[in-house]
Amino acid sequence: MPFLGQDWRSPGQSWVKTEDGWKKTTKDENETNNNVSERKSYCKEEHDKENLILSINYDVAAKKRKKDLLNNNTKIPYFHKDKWIYVHKGSTKERHGYCTLGEAFNRLDFCSAIKDTRRFNYVVRLLELIAKSQLPSLSGVAQKNYMNILERVVQKVLDDQQNVRPIKELLQTLYASLCSLVQDMGKSVLVGNINIWVHRMENILQWLQQLDNIQINRPTNTGMTFLDLPDSLQLNIMHRLADGRDLVSLGQVCPDLSVLAEDRLLWKRLCQYHFADRQIRKRLMVSDKGLLEWKKMYFKLCRCYPHKEQYSDTLQFCTHCHILFWKDTDHPCTANNPESCCKPVSPQGFINLFKF
Repeated sequence: MPFLGQDWRSPGQSWVKTEDGWKKTTKDENETNNNVSERKSYCKEEHDKENLILSINYDVAAKKRKKDLLNNNTKIPYFHKDKWIYVHKGSTKERHGYCTLGEAFNRLDFCSAIKDTRRFNYVVRLLELIAKSQLPSLSGVAQKNYMNILERVVQKVLDDQQNVRPIKELLQTLYASLCSLVQDMGKSVLVGNINIWVHRMENILQWLQQLDNIQINRPTNTGMTFLDLPDSLQLNIMHRLADGRDLVSLGQVCPDLSVLAEDRLLWKRLCQYHFADRQIRKRLMVSDKGLLEWKKMYFKLCRCYPHKEQYSDTLQFCTHCHILFWKDTDHPCTANNPESCCKPVSPQGFINLFKF
């Protein structure tokens, strides 16, 4: 009841509920209000029908988008672009839960990192380590993001025609790991339908075939070439190569380069660049003339020890704030001397940060 006590309405009056509350109206006003209310109800029904149709279309579009995401058919995959993340390993009063490897891999800006030549080898090495042992520990979203980033890496190599060998080795490692993991799908090793992973393995084989068929385009200009340079400049350029297999391939171009590729100082610097002095001393090889066989030592060291990891740019970890960030980006550090708290993080160190 809108009031308490005796009903004091006059004859022909009635109480009508409006947006502003209960009001007294006469019979004529009631008829007018009824007509207005009928028109409003009709408009409301039409509006509700339109909303219903829109909601149905939205649900259909959402289901289709979800299906495309599941089948990895989205044309423009979404990439996170966080410059830094907080690495918390336990629940506190301020933060609930902990940061996982998959969450860090999703949130950090690896999409822009593969476009930077300073970070490209770092990201490729991280993808290789994840492919070897950490792929099952990633969430379903992180696994899909991993494949999307890998696709961009392959596309960059195909466009630039550089770093073909390390990417082929990465794809071969990933394919071998997936072959063993797909066999254990019943044990919930990988997230998603097995058909999705079979499709991804087919993509990996297709990428490998594209890399095998890549052809280096010859320069269009007819000016001075590498062979026209003096021997000292050619040797100086060869010192910039970090892989001994590239030196061997370069030496097979012509007899003159074959002589330069056998330079002892060249192989000595390669050994000292990739391996520690202690490792070199354990694998000494002396020729009949009493000289060290640096070339043979290099390939023997490659079989016995991993290469020393050196990168132009890496992720940094602040021990004071527990924040992981890229080197050229700032983070909200509260320490008095932020530079002393930050240390570089290797690809293996990145994975070790999330082992509990």
